[in-house]
Amino acid sequence: MYVWPCAVVLAQYLWFHRRSLPGKAVLEIGAGVSLPGILAAKCGAKVILSDSLELPYCLEICRQSCQMNNLPCVQVVGLTWGHISQDLLALPPQDIILASDVFFEPEDFEDILTTVYFLMQKNPKVQLWSTYQVRSADWSLEALLYKWDMKCVHIPLEAFDADKDDIAESALPGRHTVEMLVISFVKDSL
Repeated sequence: MYVWPCAVVLAQYLWFHRRSLPGKAVLEIGAGVSLPGILAAKCGAKVILSDSLELPYCLEICRQSCQMNNLPCVQVVGLTWGHISQDLLALPPQDIILASDVFFEPEDFEDILTTVYFLMQKNPKVQLWSTYQVRSADWSLEALLYKWDMKCVHIPLEAFDADKDDIAESALPGRHTVEMLVISFVKDSL
């Protein structure tokens, strides 16, 4: 468990938008060590961290991150992408969903978007703020987004000062190619 380059870029995006975060309901999916979610909580958002129910070690890492950052009010829940669970059903409507480098394995893309779609049904104005590392030119979300009645806007990294090899005095994101997306429902469908 470590901080991935995409997490630092997403955290930079959150920091750039920190004044809009107080009071927002924010869910981080696939949280791992939870850098973006922890930052959102530190900026005043009401944060829920989640990782796979099938990976209890990852959920424990989320809890430890909260403990180390003195955030006892941050809830940690097990959500497995593509599965409807009691925890997923119990989630309140969210304003922002965070996803750092979850679009890693193409076979998971549909399950991730199924879960996001379910959450968008609770609040059609919710946005998914996602960073991903470009690993193959053959991978694309566009067709799946169309299928799920979603759209994405690519956010240039220079728009939030993330177009560097190092952010916040770390060596990340390094020379990895990271993309930033904001995914939402297609407006015509509302």
